[in-house]
Amino acid sequence: MENSKHMATPMSTGCYLDKDESGQPIDEKQYRGMIGSLLYLSVSRPNIMFSVCMYARFQSNPKFSHLTAVKRIITV
Repeated sequence: MENSKHMATPMSTGCYLDKDESGQPIDEKQYRGMIGSLLYLSVSRPNIMFSVCMYARFQSNPKFSHLTAVKRIITV
């Protein structure tokens, strides 16, 4: 995480959330683990609650674009 780029906002302002049917699928277990950790963290960081809940909707069929967005929340 030392080489990561710090983001000012947890979610891109021009972000459009969709299923991304044509995207590259990723490991559901890894994605769910990241979302679960962020939900636990959101108790002490309410500024990320909205973003985490928005991406938690895609746990059944996550794509690479969703993973990229979740990683952006982690770097906030």
